[in-house]
Amino acid sequence: MDGLDNLRSEALAAVSNASSIEALEGARVAILGKKGSVSALMSGLGAMTPDERKAAGQQLNSLKDDIQTALAARKAELEAKALEERLVRERVDVTLPVRPEQVGRVHPIPQVMEEITAIFAQMGFEVAEGPDIEDDFHNFTALNIPPEHPARQMHDTFYFGERAEGGRHLLRTHTSPVQIRTMCAGQPPIRIIAPGRTYRCDSDMTHTPMFHQVEGLVIDESAHMGHLKGCLIEFVRSFFEIDDVPVRFRPSFFPFTEPSAEVDIGCSREGGELKIGPGKGWLEVLGCGMVHPNVLRSCGIDPSRYQGFAFGVGVERMAMLKYGIPDLRTFFDSDIRWLEHYGFAAFDVPGLVGGLAR
Repeated sequence: MDGLDNLRSEALAAVSNASSIEALEGARVAILGKKGSVSALMSGLGAMTPDERKAAGQQLNSLKDDIQTALAARKAELEAKALEERLVRERVDVTLPVRPEQVGRVHPIPQVMEEITAIFAQMGFEVAEGPDIEDDFHNFTALNIPPEHPARQMHDTFYFGERAEGGRHLLRTHTSPVQIRTMCAGQPPIRIIAPGRTYRCDSDMTHTPMFHQVEGLVIDESAHMGHLKGCLIEFVRSFFEIDDVPVRFRPSFFPFTEPSAEVDIGCSREGGELKIGPGKGWLEVLGCGMVHPNVLRSCGIDPSRYQGFAFGVGVERMAMLKYGIPDLRTFFDSDIRWLEHYGFAAFDVPGLVGGLAR
């Protein structure tokens, strides 16, 4: 076919001279599109003899291959150039000081977890952590929870599939397995808090499938109920920053503690407004008790020598009470307006010296 060399030169020049992705696409359409110059030649193959068609087809296919190769190479060059220009245009000098208005807000959950941690750190507690995915022993059995207990049922617990060796893993329903792992890993004295995420099959205005807890554990030779009460009274008064908030302990039941108690704080509901402090009302804030001897035995600790106490605090509940957040579900709505209202300054670190609720 006559003129193929000139067409090749013109097409390659058009590709090479394309200064943008858009211009390159225009050149491709003009050359290889349905009405392009190469397509026009391809449409003329039907009028040729078989021998002529074979020779011309080979030449046109070779031309198309050359042009497509050139198009791909030029596209890669233009994309690399565009990326380099964008990186230069969007360059950020990370050595510049941060603008406070661009830092954002701290969510109430990590803020309250830091506040709780700060209080117990002043009392000599260390922070311990464990996996979110647990086994039956650490989540239930070692905590003296019997096989028929409702907490083990699928309507309360997120289970994974059966394992080849039997049994199933699960998403931990409390941070108590961290206490078990700590006791199994070493001998007393132990004084830890275990903050973290927990999971249960429940969802309404006061429950979510994923929530946060801070649990505490003290094991030594002399810990008793008086120490537990003193520790928790100091905690609630420090957390709510009210020195005279009434605190009461009501008998309760937990499989892993004996005796067990619920802790209530005083409040007033006069005029339809909830106010924590001296008043005629009470609010439940946490559960606690002396560690059950069966739990100590499960972890290899001699209950005739050691005893201790444990407690658990719901982070979301404490945040709702302290900062007046009415609906638990809003914690997880990812609403920037809500965060701007209830959030905290990014550099406002909780501490007992300067106060927790800044």
